[in-house]
Amino acid sequence: MNNIFALGDSIMKGIVMNSSQIGEGTVKYIISNHGFVNRVGNTAGVSIRNLSRFGSTILGGLNNLDRHLREIRPGDRVVLEFGGNDCNFDWKAISANPMAVHKPEVSLSQFHDLYIQLIEKVRSIGAIPVLLSLPTLLPQRFFDFVSKDLNKENILKWLGGDVNFISNWHEQYNLEIFKIAAQHHIQVIDITTVFLERRALGDYYCDDGMHPNEAGHQLIAESILSLGLLPKANV
Repeated sequence: MNNIFALGDSIMKGIVMNSSQIGEGTVKYIISNHGFVNRVGNTAGVSIRNLSRFGSTILGGLNNLDRHLREIRPGDRVVLEFGGNDCNFDWKAISANPMAVHKPEVSLSQFHDLYIQLIEKVRSIGAIPVLLSLPTLLPQRFFDFVSKDLNKENILKWLGGDVNFISNWHEQYNLEIFKIAAQHHIQVIDITTVFLERRALGDYYCDDGMHPNEAGHQLIAESILSLGLLPKANV
């Protein structure tokens, strides 16, 4: 039987905010035991090896894959989830100087090229890459979170006066995932739509506006399980 590996960032890792430990300007993130990877594995009765890392960009994903290459065998599935950190900016620098040129962690063109490198590396060992799309962002909640204790007026000025720029920018990277999947004939699991369908979208997110809470992870898990796409793995 083939194995399933999950390689991504904090969303794939199952990171949520622990509200009981938020205070005095600090935020505590924890790994939930009910993240969607665990939920999918437990419900479907499959073993999923979660190699994801908090804060990982696509470049971090390449380095992480290198560390685990010997563990992955031909025929294994490697589910990839990147983009949320790649599209992020240095908000402190923006707050200090909104008139300067500020670049994302990874440009969209670099994201495209590095994602293809990651896919090709997975394929080179005979494994099967599967791409995961991104949950949308809550722009106002995200803005309030990243601008806390910073100059909100300056950040808003850099955003062109509209916090929706944040989610629009994020969506460019999400769309790139679908484009890459189509161009390279890779299965993509759409977990974006299931969030966009919700009226009370805020109920599924942590206070930072970017990490799904445990209700959001349940939503992702149900979306993946409804597709019936992941094969059974060694238990």
